[in-house]
Amino acid sequence: MDGHAPDENVQYRIGSITKTFTAVLVLRLRDEGLLDLGDPLEKHLPGTGAGEATIAGLLAHTGGLAAESPAPWWERTPGSLRPELADVLGEQPLLHPVGRRHHYSNPGYTLLGALVEKLRGAPWEEVLRREVLEPLSLDRTSARPRAPHAGGWAVHPWADVMLPEPSEDLGLMAPAGQLWSTSGDLAKFAVFLMQGDDRVLSAETVREMRVPAAPAEAADVVDGATYGLGLQIQHRDGRLLVGHSGSLPGFLANLTISVADDVAAVVLTNCTSGLLTSAVAADLVRIVAEAEPRIPEPWRPLPEVDPSVLELAGQWYWGTHAFALRLTADGGVSLGPLSGNGRRSRFRANSDGTWTGLEGYYAGEVPRAVRRPDGTVSHLDLGSFVFTRQPYDEGAPVPGGVDPEGWRGIG
Repeated sequence: MDGHAPDENVQYRIGSITKTFTAVLVLRLRDEGLLDLGDPLEKHLPGTGAGEATIAGLLAHTGGLAAESPAPWWERTPGSLRPELADVLGEQPLLHPVGRRHHYSNPGYTLLGALVEKLRGAPWEEVLRREVLEPLSLDRTSARPRAPHAGGWAVHPWADVMLPEPSEDLGLMAPAGQLWSTSGDLAKFAVFLMQGDDRVLSAETVREMRVPAAPAEAADVVDGATYGLGLQIQHRDGRLLVGHSGSLPGFLANLTISVADDVAAVVLTNCTSGLLTSAVAADLVRIVAEAEPRIPEPWRPLPEVDPSVLELAGQWYWGTHAFALRLTADGGVSLGPLSGNGRRSRFRANSDGTWTGLEGYYAGEVPRAVRRPDGTVSHLDLGSFVFTRQPYDEGAPVPGGVDPEGWRGIG
C-alpha cells in the first residue's frame, strides 16, 4: 500500500463477491423483460455446449457445470490463455444433471457475464460501471486495482515469512471474480442488498435474490447453508445471514448481512489463507446486533386505510387454528398464528386490489375475501383453505360441512 494505512478507501481483491454484482446485472435484464429466469441459456447465448442450463440455474449454481475451468489454474494465470468460452468450459461443461443439485461453478458466472455482454452489446466491465457502480456511488470498486490498494501475499504455513502472489487479469472469467473494492464501498453495497435502489434493482428484486434457490447438499443442511440468486445464505446463531465470500491468491474477502438486525460486516485481508472470513464476519454481525440491537421504528398511523381491507383485520380461524390478519405499513397485510408456530406470511398489495404471499407456505398464493350477496364478508379463501371468523363457522361454506348439532360436551 506504499505506506498508506488500511482504511475504508484501500482496495482489496474481493474474488467471488464479484458474482453478486454479476447477478445484479442479470436480474436487471430480467426486470426489463429481456429474459426470463426460466429461459435456457441456449435461447440467448447459443452454441456454448451448456445451453440446457437455465439462467436461474446458473445464478444459483444448479446448472450442472464444473466448478472450475480446465487447467492451468485460472486464478494464477492470465485470462489470455482462455480467449473463448470453449476454453473456459472445456470438452465436458456439464458434470451433473441440470437443475438437480447445487454445485458451485465459476464457469457458470463466466456464461452469465457473456450473456450480459450479448444482450447489452457492451463489455461486462463497462455495463457494470454504468448500471451499478456509478448509480450506487461505488467509486472505489473497479476491475483493476487503483491506488491505494493492498498487495496480495501468501504466508508460509509453518514460518512467519511471505511470498507475493501474482495478480492476473482473469479475462472471460472476470464476472466470476475480477473485482477490487473497499470496505467503504462494500458497506454501501450491503445497504443496497438490504433495501434495493430503484435506479438499479427494486427492493422486491433484491429480496428475491435473498430467497433460497438451490437444493442444499447434505453437508449444507447440517450447516444451515444454501444459495439464492447470486447470494450465499446461512443460518447461524439463530440469524439468517446473506452475502458472499471471496478468495483469490493473495486475498480473502467476505460480505455478510443480517437484514433483520440491519447490520452488515465486511472482512477484507491480503493473504491467501489462514482466516475463516465467513466466521469472522458472522461474529461481527452477532456482536454488533447484541450490543446495539436494532431500534424499533417509531409508531406511525397508516397514511390511509381502505375500509374494505380494515374490515378484514382481526381474528380468523382455519378449522380450530387461530390466526390474526393485520394491515402492514407498506399497504399489504400479514397473516399468522395468534400463538406458537405455524404457517405465516406477509402479502404484497397488488394494483388490482389483491395480495400475493411473499414467503413461507403461502408464497405466491393469493387470498380472496368472499362476500355474501348483502356485501358482508363470509370467509377468506387462501389456496382453497377456508378461514372463518369463528371455528368451523356454520354460516360459512366449510368444506365437508359442519355438524348441524354444533359444538357439544361429553354427556
